[in-house]
Amino acid sequence: MIESTNFLPEWASPPGATINDILEEQGRTVHDLAREIGHTGYYTERLLDGSLPITEEIATSLSQALGATPDFWLSRERQFRESLSRQAASEQWLTGIPVADMVRYGWLRQVQNTKDKVNACLEYFNVPTVAEWYERYEGADRLAAFRTSETFTSAEGAVLAWLRKGEIEAAKRECGKWDRKRFREALPNLRVLTRIKNPSDFIPKLTSICAECGVAVVIARAPKGCRASGATRLISPDKALLMLSFRYLSDDHFWFTFFHEAGHLILHDTKALFLEGGELCSENEEEEANSFSSNVLIPLEHQAAMRALPLDARAVMRFAREIGISPGIVVGQLQHLGRFSPAQLNNLKVRYSWS
Repeated sequence: MIESTNFLPEWASPPGATINDILEEQGRTVHDLAREIGHTGYYTERLLDGSLPITEEIATSLSQALGATPDFWLSRERQFRESLSRQAASEQWLTGIPVADMVRYGWLRQVQNTKDKVNACLEYFNVPTVAEWYERYEGADRLAAFRTSETFTSAEGAVLAWLRKGEIEAAKRECGKWDRKRFREALPNLRVLTRIKNPSDFIPKLTSICAECGVAVVIARAPKGCRASGATRLISPDKALLMLSFRYLSDDHFWFTFFHEAGHLILHDTKALFLEGGELCSENEEEEANSFSSNVLIPLEHQAAMRALPLDARAVMRFAREIGISPGIVVGQLQHLGRFSPAQLNNLKVRYSWS
């Protein structure tokens, strides 16, 4: 939680709010003040609503008319103008945060005005100000290895909101101590789950097996602008995060992505920096993770037989049953290899829905 003592308000009232409070306490009107400072009522109204700045001359007049020092009024004016700059920066920052989807997915509470939206998002990211968000999170997508479609780029705010959801959920998960060897040994039991069609049946088993190995599996829908399919990183010395978005809502994509991310955890330095398509991304590591996933799903000794399969649904189903894998995964692999076209035998894939 954010300590309230560290929170710097992004909005501040204009000095006119303080002036009005003093006038009310003294039983005086704005027109009374206008006469005392030598200006029209219209000018004084604009001064009070913040449309006009408090100059040194006006600060001296306010000091004489209302009390407090000229420095107080100049300081009050400076704080207000600085708050306006923070407000503008906050509103600009908010345009990059997928607030509507975050509310729809239950990540944020429903709020109406811009100020409350900014504060709700700052609380979500666990930072007190927008400036600190930039210090802490700008470029933080490099802390995770995430796969994205080659066709799209991910909006930073949307990706970071999604990754932050992974952190929040992973922190709640009870896990054993991260054990790379144990996780590798668990892969055959995880591969068996590909034969289960209903996510409500296989996800609890998937998360339980992984948790025993110190891997917190988090499945969260990607908000608009986030094209990530999966992410992995070590969030503490004893816990790894493996995050999935179910982006393509089909079993071949889901399981390939899961074992791809598992490959990163098993093969690579979990503290390494990954960014798909970015300058810190290692093509070798991505290729290794792809090969790892393919070889877990279709073991090497079965790959020649898979490549020889005819374009026949029953032949694919029989082969999948023999090697203990989902038929949709076999179809996905053969489509990737160019043996089948992207439109062929898709009826063998299991389709998911968020509902």
